Amino acid sequence: MNHDGSIGQAKALIKAAAACGVDAVKFQTHIAEAEMLPDAPAPHYFTDEPRYEYFIRTAFTQEQYLTLKSFSEEHGVEFISSPFSLEAIELLEKVGVSTYKVPSGEVNNFPYLIALAKTGKKILLSSGMSTWAELDGAVDILQENGCREIIVMQCTSVYPCPPEHTGLNVMLEMQRRYNLPVGFSDHTLGIAVPIAAVTLGATVIEKHFTLSKEMYGPDAKNSATPEELRALVVAIRELERALAYKVNKDKEAESLVTMKVTFEKSLVAACDLEAGTVLEERHLAYKKPGDGIPAKRFKEVIGKRLGCRVKKDTKLDWGMLS
Repeated sequence: MNHDGSIGQAKALIKAAAACGVDAVKFQTHIAEAEMLPDAPAPHYFTDEPRYEYFIRTAFTQEQYLTLKSFSEEHGVEFISSPFSLEAIELLEKVGVSTYKVPSGEVNNFPYLIALAKTGKKILLSSGMSTWAELDGAVDILQENGCREIIVMQCTSVYPCPPEHTGLNVMLEMQRRYNLPVGFSDHTLGIAVPIAAVTLGATVIEKHFTLSKEMYGPDAKNSATPEELRALVVAIRELERALAYKVNKDKEAESLVTMKVTFEKSLVAACDLEAGTVLEERHLAYKKPGDGIPAKRFKEVIGKRLGCRVKKDTKLDWGMLS
């Protein structure tokens, strides 16, 4: 929506998003007369102009979508869209879109879901306003009609969404309930929550994007800037590496033997000690480096007799003791 109907602005958004390192860009495909009645109520964030007129003014043609799809691919990102009507699905099929996102408001639109499923394309299923029963029904309808690739997207249809209402716990239940990949459609301000979603198993992150929060339109102020999106992508890529590699704790420790000597502690004399001293705990101190008798073996040293005179801060060794 942040393109405001401008093909040039849409290209600028695609180019900027690609520069941030995203895998895909997602548009919304609105055909106002197919989607809604002219007097249908609008959400609270539509304040600048009536929603019906806005969708008419900002709609792209099939040729423009083909241009945007080609432009996206030239910049190394996939072109995705959310169709908001059966007619929008037909248009996007002609464009050659390979992934669709079901908007939260279409979860109970079974004719729409059947049409999407029959395309055979990958589907991101949003859930921002759904009960479990409604989401169950949507997953069933999609699968019954041939959809073999579904990613269930946790989101909350509040703009902006407070972190405490994002429902990251719901994403975990989705994984158990459907045995399908899950994703997270983020409507928060900032990047902390989507990063957390990745650690909990999200395979797709959606984030609204703008070149500036001062731009015209209902979505700009709730969208990420290029700086925010770039920071989000960098963080997620680092997380992907961290989550992909399984560390063997023992082998990792073996590789850090030199470091352990630097940081761990040995038993040393806490004061000057005469030969023949029977060691007590008060005679012991614990200091770096850790290349002497390990501090954890202090009880084995207590009660031992020194065979020689030892000055304060001398590292003890077993040859001194009897």
